[in-house]
Amino acid sequence: METSNPSSKAPLEGLRVLDLSSLYAGPLIATTLGDFGAEVIKVEHPRGDDARRWGLSKDGVPLWWKVISRNKRLITLDLHLPEDQAKARALCRWADVVIENFRPGRLEGWGLGWEQLHALNPRLVMVRVTGFGQTGPRAQQPGFGTLAEAYSGFAFITGQPDGPPTLPPFGLADGVAALAGTYAVMMALYWRDARGGGEGQYIDLSLYEPLFNILGPQAIEYTQTGTVQQRQGNRSRRTSPRNTYLTRDGHWVALSGGTQGVVDRMYRVIGRPELAQDPRYNTAQGRLEHADEIDGWLAEWIGQHDLEEVLARFEAIEAPIAPVNSIAQILQDPHYRARASFVEVPDEDLGRVVMQNVVPRLSLTPGAIRHSGPATLDRDREYVEGIIRQFSEGPTGPRRRRYSEEV
Repeated sequence: METSNPSSKAPLEGLRVLDLSSLYAGPLIATTLGDFGAEVIKVEHPRGDDARRWGLSKDGVPLWWKVISRNKRLITLDLHLPEDQAKARALCRWADVVIENFRPGRLEGWGLGWEQLHALNPRLVMVRVTGFGQTGPRAQQPGFGTLAEAYSGFAFITGQPDGPPTLPPFGLADGVAALAGTYAVMMALYWRDARGGGEGQYIDLSLYEPLFNILGPQAIEYTQTGTVQQRQGNRSRRTSPRNTYLTRDGHWVALSGGTQGVVDRMYRVIGRPELAQDPRYNTAQGRLEHADEIDGWLAEWIGQHDLEEVLARFEAIEAPIAPVNSIAQILQDPHYRARASFVEVPDEDLGRVVMQNVVPRLSLTPGAIRHSGPATLDRDREYVEGIIRQFSEGPTGPRRRRYSEEV
């Protein structure tokens, strides 16, 4: 099994990130920046981040925490207390990027809002993650990924036609928002250092809008034609076939006929090449109108063969297909292993742990997992307190070499 390579070049080396957020979306932005070399300080409430209590643990060690807090230094601060608010302000003087996900106005009440921090550190980029954004009628409402998955329209179109709306079994809205937040940070840093004369800005990142933005052309289709997309299970309203099918030995596979050439090859695999000449089945519209029949033929053939044979027959003539993998299958999959899509990482609490590798892949400056998330609360207090003392001096504090001077 591949191991991470922390000695590789780090494109964000010298970037300083203060993670004031909790749970998933905000912390994942910081995790991604840390994966590519940024120095990340994670501030937790003294009771510990709620992410420590999510998911499974082993020997009292939270496992998801190992992933979401990798490459971070940990300190606890109670931001209700004036002395800890002062420490947080010192860290904001130190930082290039601050990430927070408090309800709008909460940080302002603690003297840590955008206007206050921008005055202390004009170069600061601040990511403000909330369920519904900093403005609008819902801004003050509590927001979690589940609500965003519903509010965005995702759940409405997900599930079986005769079943209820379906929520994802993982933090989809948080993950999508985190990816959007990461590229927003990089755009803001580029503007600051290349075009904006060194001035920082804040990023208003809701959980629902990034997910809404990747749901396809629903808005333009509805306003132009009045069409409201409905739940269709695993089918697509744009192409057929598109579904999951059960093999003889009890495994599921997925396929999608994106073009007529692809579908013609599928017809050959299942022994029905004549369908490629039939006008009912050789156009996109015809296939949609006869989706039940096409699905039936595919399901029948696939159900008569074991998984390995199904995959081999499809792959032999480049008819796209993929197994519906469980995590047990993923960890044995030769393609995952060849690309090191997951890695084994040394861990101070559990010895060695396996987790997803860094994405995306950069050819010259790939990211790396320098260490997994430490289970020990307040583990790096001594180191972080040194930064706090250094950056508590004067209105802006003393400066070390900054990220902008590295690029």
